[in-house]
Amino acid sequence: MSGFNAEWLALREPADAVARSRRLVSFVVAGAASAGRLLDLGGGTGANIRYLSPHLPSPQHWTLVDSERALLARVPAGTTGVCADLNDVIDDEEMFRDCALVTASALLDLVSDDWLRRLVEQCRTAHAAVLFALNYDGRIECAPADPEDDDVRRLVNEHQRTDKGFGPALGPEAGKRFIELLSAAQYDVRYERSDWMLGVESRELQRQLIDGWVSAAADVAPDRRRQFDDWRRRRLEHLDSNHSRIVVGHIDVAGVRVV
Repeated sequence: MSGFNAEWLALREPADAVARSRRLVSFVVAGAASAGRLLDLGGGTGANIRYLSPHLPSPQHWTLVDSERALLARVPAGTTGVCADLNDVIDDEEMFRDCALVTASALLDLVSDDWLRRLVEQCRTAHAAVLFALNYDGRIECAPADPEDDDVRRLVNEHQRTDKGFGPALGPEAGKRFIELLSAAQYDVRYERSDWMLGVESRELQRQLIDGWVSAAADVAPDRRRQFDDWRRRRLEHLDSNHSRIVVGHIDVAGVRVV
């Protein structure tokens, strides 16, 4: 799995916190076991833990797994950081044993269907509640609208389905597929949209998203790079004139074992 740098994670953390569903956190707290480890997969610098900790009962015993040792150096105090590849972790029964909650943020759209199946089976066996937030669902809406917006979004979504280190990625279908697998594993499942609603207060986040989308679109259709660069220029002009608004669609999914 390719890592994300600390600067990007810090940039997105405020937008993530605003977008996430507190109702799903309450649902998990009400239905999860009161004792046990709390496991955060692909947790980076610990943004997911920083968001969840104030809403969960104490004591809390967090284990955060990430493949980037530099990010683990920044996790919250008291967190057990484990440097490991999530492809290995998903088959490690001991990692999931006695977990009250398994959670992650902005992870599932990167993984394959096979990896997701194994995740659900590990959580089912451990009788763990699950809360997976900010799963990209394929929606990108930009204002003011541009004739190239839909084409860029289509190519970005195509790129999202390429291998991100786990096999062919589920991309925009990840949240829906997770709901199906949890329901089949006899979980009580809830989900809510958790869209980024980005205005001029998120100027740098918008800028980096636009750059990233151009790069992804050009990877899929390299002969159209100049066209995408022109789209980028127009989008940044809207941003620099304080007119740009971007919505990025996400879905939060939570589940509690019912048997």
